[in-house]
Amino acid sequence: MAHVNEIQKAAFAFSVVVGMAMPAHAADRSLTVVELFTSQGCSSCPPANANLGKISRRPDVLALSFSVTYWDYLGWKDTFGKPEFTQRQITYEPALNQPGPYTPQMVVNGLATTVGNRLDDVEALLAAAQPLNGPSLALRGGTVQVGWSETTLPADVWLIRYDPAIEAVPVARGENRGSTLPHTHVVRRLDRLGMWNGRRASFTLPASEHGLKTAVLVQRPNGGPILSAVTD
Repeated sequence: MAHVNEIQKAAFAFSVVVGMAMPAHAADRSLTVVELFTSQGCSSCPPANANLGKISRRPDVLALSFSVTYWDYLGWKDTFGKPEFTQRQITYEPALNQPGPYTPQMVVNGLATTVGNRLDDVEALLAAAQPLNGPSLALRGGTVQVGWSETTLPADVWLIRYDPAIEAVPVARGENRGSTLPHTHVVRRLDRLGMWNGRRASFTLPASEHGLKTAVLVQRPNGGPILSAVTD
């Protein structure tokens, strides 16, 4: 795989900074949630990381980068990887009719998937995505408030903490050895807050770390569709 050169890194940085989404504290039904499953040990992943940077500048996209751990054996341990991120991807695959996890994979609203380094395919999924139609969400005073809905089907409430900054990681071993790989919207924390059953509910959020943004998703269990999303 070709190394990410300085021009590519500068272009990546510019695309992200110029389009940084404005803060929001109530659920935005126009949001489309894009999850990238990536690894610093995967030679095909740097273009997908760059694609996530490009789409993250759109105000209607909540872009999230999850680093998985199953490529660590190739010689480089992903500095952002966590087992719970790997498990989130594994949980998606049966519902998405995938034979198993792979990188780079992008999942849109929990409903559709494509290879993350194919920007045209990603943009086609974004164009086809339907507005989220789940319960209202609001971030208030260290809590997330989930609204009422006529539905009686349960859904999980997920807390995500992610870094919107650009983080450049020099890779010393593995398939990307010698490269410095830029990342953005890197997920640092994933917690299931509880279950929502259609009634109004409030969930307490743990204290945030400096520089990290908060997102909350309401999502059908077992890798189901995302119903609502909010980010600050």
